Amino acid sequence: MLAHLPRFDDAGRVAGTEVLELAEPGPWTTPTAPITSRVAFAAAHVVPVVGADSTPGRPAVVDWDATLAYRHRIWEHGLGVADAMDTAQRGMGLDWVATQELVRRSSAEAASVGARIACGAGTDQLDLDTLPEGEAGLAAVIDAYREQVRTVQDAGSQVIVMASRALARVARGADDYARVYDAVLAEADRPVVLHWLGTMFDPALEGYWGSDDVAAATRTFTDLIRAHQGRIDGVKVSLLDAAHEIALRRELATLDPEAGGAVRLYTGDDFNYPELIAGDEQGHSDALLGIFAAIYPAASTALQAFDAGDPARGHEILASTEALGRHIFAAPTYYYKTGIAFLSWLNGHQTGFQMVGGLQSGRSVPHLVELFRLADRAGLLLDPPLAAHRMRSLLEVAGVTR
Repeated sequence: MLAHLPRFDDAGRVAGTEVLELAEPGPWTTPTAPITSRVAFAAAHVVPVVGADSTPGRPAVVDWDATLAYRHRIWEHGLGVADAMDTAQRGMGLDWVATQELVRRSSAEAASVGARIACGAGTDQLDLDTLPEGEAGLAAVIDAYREQVRTVQDAGSQVIVMASRALARVARGADDYARVYDAVLAEADRPVVLHWLGTMFDPALEGYWGSDDVAAATRTFTDLIRAHQGRIDGVKVSLLDAAHEIALRRELATLDPEAGGAVRLYTGDDFNYPELIAGDEQGHSDALLGIFAAIYPAASTALQAFDAGDPARGHEILASTEALGRHIFAAPTYYYKTGIAFLSWLNGHQTGFQMVGGLQSGRSVPHLVELFRLADRAGLLLDPPLAAHRMRSLLEVAGVTR
């Protein structure tokens, strides 16, 4: 199967054509038993109704059949689903009304097949423009977190405590973060995942944990973990800093198990995940990754290799997807969701290349063309003829065919 792809000059003009012979999909397999060597979640995206008004600022109208079918594919490959997270466009198109329904529906689907699910609880029902300062603001943040934690727990899902733009707005130091998280964790009916999301994913989270200094923020973060060890299953760290994650992972490994149990490090590093998941003689990271929603067949096959006692093969498979991951998550990183939806469309998992909030416009045509090349190289175009047809149709509409 051939695909004709444009090449672009530095100004974005078409400067030639590449004839690419598409590869067959990779040798991906579905597991015959639960994956046990790593705990892995794919943070999944949402699919809008094709004819809905998905312009920026409009309420999200979700195609539930397509959205939930995608989650079933992830579960079939032995991965858990992390839902209602930033990959699902929390704060970038998915409003709280739609989020509540997503949590309920996804949790019910997970229960129907005995699959693992965790859902994000945040504070995005608050209006930042009317959020009060000081004590009143902190109280509003706590109440908002409590509402969302209860929504997730009532649905039967594990809670992921997401970073809060509202808290970043009103907090005046580390003590305010400790106070809010103390109150939120008191609501947990089982251990939660804490999410530390870096500014490359959301610039509004600058100074999270009370400091722009990563070392100081890390001390506040680890102090919180020690204070609530029994209520924390793990932490998802999305800073794209492998050295920092490894150091934190090793610090978590020193926690006294009798103080509340082990605390996992779920990598959120969509750049360096192969080495972090493979680990070293001192341990490895588990995974809660947006990129896993795009590469779930390869991710599952890699984890099966780890389970089978072949870590070299597991690392090799993950490494073969790394260039694709780095491209999808290239700066501005918060537009990575566009690449995940684009690959979903290429592979036939949604009928249109559309996203809530109109976010399909978040990446350029040259970016999407390179994504197509890298997905082919990684064996992640699962139906090459369909992918080639859809790529050609997008290029025709974009006016870059010859």
